This record gives sequence, C-alpha cells and structure tokens, in this order.
Amino acid sequence: MSTRRQFLLPDLGEGLTEAELVAWHVAVGDEVTLNQVLVEVETEKAVVELPSPFAGTVVELLAGAGETVDVGAPLIAIDSAQPETGGTEETEEKVAMLVGYGPSEAAPSRRRRNGSGARQRTIPTGTPTAPLRPLAPPPVRFIARQEGVDLADVAGHGPGGIITRDDLAAHLAGSSAQDGNGRETRAPVRGVQKRMAEAMTRSVATAPQACVFLTVDATPTVELIDRLRDNRLFEELHVTPLAVVARAVVLAVRQHPALNSSWDETSGEMVTKQYVHLGIAVAGPRGLVVPNIKDAQDLTLRELTTALGDLTVRARAARCTTEDMHGGTITLSNVGVFGVDAGVPILNPGEAAILAVGALQRRPWEFGGEIALRHVVTLSLAFDHRLADGQAAALFLRDVGEILADPVNLVAFG
Repeated sequence: MSTRRQFLLPDLGEGLTEAELVAWHVAVGDEVTLNQVLVEVETEKAVVELPSPFAGTVVELLAGAGETVDVGAPLIAIDSAQPETGGTEETEEKVAMLVGYGPSEAAPSRRRRNGSGARQRTIPTGTPTAPLRPLAPPPVRFIARQEGVDLADVAGHGPGGIITRDDLAAHLAGSSAQDGNGRETRAPVRGVQKRMAEAMTRSVATAPQACVFLTVDATPTVELIDRLRDNRLFEELHVTPLAVVARAVVLAVRQHPALNSSWDETSGEMVTKQYVHLGIAVAGPRGLVVPNIKDAQDLTLRELTTALGDLTVRARAARCTTEDMHGGTITLSNVGVFGVDAGVPILNPGEAAILAVGALQRRPWEFGGEIALRHVVTLSLAFDHRLADGQAAALFLRDVGEILADPVNLVAFG
C-alpha cells in the first residue's frame, strides 16, 4: 500500500529560516530512490542539494524555481510504499525531514520574487505545481546561474524547445530596464550577490576598519613552489603561492591571536579563537562566496594545499555546503588573480581580519646591494580596530611577509 508523503524544507542550521528554490532535479511522474537529489536550494550561506528521504513516485512539486520557501514548508509530494524509519507510516499530515535536521515552528508559506527581487504575497501551499524543468544545455545553465536567471522564465527556440545561448542573451537584454535615451540600464540584484552586498554593508556599519600594507620580495617562495612541484609528495597537487600564504597566516595567528578573534555585540566581549577556520574568498558562478577550511591550524602545507584546491573547485561550481560557509575566523582574498597590485578588502562579518594578496610580479628590486628582477607581492591587511590595534596588525603582517621572504620560517614559526 502506497502513501502520499510530503518532504518539507529542512532546518539547514545556522539560524536560517528560508531558502530560495534554484532548480528541480525531478519532475511529476518520475521514480525516485532513497537519497536521490531532488532539488537545489540557495540559502544566504550556500547552494544546497537536498536528497530524498524515501523512494517512490513524484506526485506534485509544491514550489517552483525562484520561490522563497520557509523552513518547514512542503517542497514535494511523493507516492511511496517505503515504511518510515521506525516502522510507522508517513501520512500527509506527518511530513518527512532529512536525517540530522529538525522541524521548524515557522508557518509554512511560499513567496515568489518578482522581477525586482522583492517578495510578493504569500502563496497558499495548495497552489498548483510548477512546470517541468526547462530544457537547456549545461553551458546555458551555467550562464543562467551566473546571471541569476530562472530558466523557467526564458522562452526556448531550439529543437524541441531547448533554450539556447541566443535565447538567454535575448532574455537578459530584455530583462534590464533602460531609460528613455538608452544610456542607463537597471537589473535586479539577487541571490548570493544580494546577500554579499548586505553582509558587506553590515560589516562596514558595525566594525571600525583600518588597513596596513606590506610589499615583499617573495622570490624564495616562488623558488620553493618550483621545487615542491617536482617533489613526489606534491606531484598530483596544484601548488600555488596562495597555499604558502595560507600557511603563513595560520602560523602568524599563533603569535598574534587578536587577529583571529571576534566581537560579541551582546556582551561587549572579545572572543579569541583557539582554532583557525581559514576563509577563502572565491568568485563563484552565483557571486562572491567565502567558504572556509576547518581547523587549518592542524594541517600541513601539503594538506592545506589539498584543502585549498578542493574548496576552490567546489566554490566555483556552487557546490559548497552550509558547513563550508559557516564559522570562518580569518579570511584570505587573492585579488592578484585579477592582475591588480593591491586592494583594501572589507572584513567578512564577525571576523577580525582579512588579508588581500596582490599580483606576484617580477619587478626591479634591491637584492644583495644591486638592482635585480625579483618576484614581488603586496599584502593588504584590513582589521577590526576594536579587536586589534595598529601595532598588532603591523606585526602580524610583518610575520606573514617574513615567511614569504624566507620560507625556512615555515619551520621556524611552526
């Protein structure tokens, strides 16, 4: 005997109360298996794939792409003969949740965003279901995600109604409002870009931020990396200067813990972390994200290189988890990949410091009493002046620079 079961948006943790539905991976009539990915949702932390808690046939999709869904609201109805864990049957009144997630007391509701990104009226949970997933090749889906476009809103003119690049381009051109002279355009700010804008505004408004700079001859670090790339223990890894900088930051934090702290607004206390969750700012397809490497203080240079590569790949593919995005204590921003020498970064909310790494370039530099071409990089450290004064920030930056100038300090500081 089969039973209609509803799968609710689970409590994804970290105080999140809602998520935006990005894309369905199933359609009405599909057979699904246990733990098969059903849907992608986006929270203010990350894009998350939700697996099915039971097997069966999809009866109804209860929310559509672009809708904002409250925790505890129904996402999908599945006709299933699979018994619920513990041997009892799940009814339409008893909704299934993912293992490890708890129910929310929030009232179930769904809100569709209009063209400006504003929420519209609450939609009753019995509203008719969303259409099938739009047909589009992977490159078109990638561009759509990058631009924050719901493909359900795009008309497809390819074979069988497939959405082509030209279709998406035409939609993007038509979705930007122009002024009468065509000299200005307006486009809604959505998703990760909108949440990052809110976070940066909050950061500047709440933390007194200052910045110090240091330009370093990092030629010895470049030489070290060349040697590591030929080392059998690193041969399968993509070793970069950022890995050495990451290790340098972890080591320098031991000497200057104020740069790895946070300000408790409620109690007015300084909270110093005895661990380093190292954030890495990455320009992903949906905007800038800052996932972090957990307990980076316990990782060797090789392990840190591996973790850095893995995290960057997942961030660029919009596959970071909420756990990846939560709990950072200090952040690295590699602005040098864009060819700039330096920048003044903005603190990730809740953190005491962020280090921006400029382009590593060959420049004329004094070396051994003569002018020579050396690999030079500029480091910019922004810090919360409530938690660290100029001296602490300068000494921290000095220590990072000394490691890059002479990597033997990777051992000496350790």
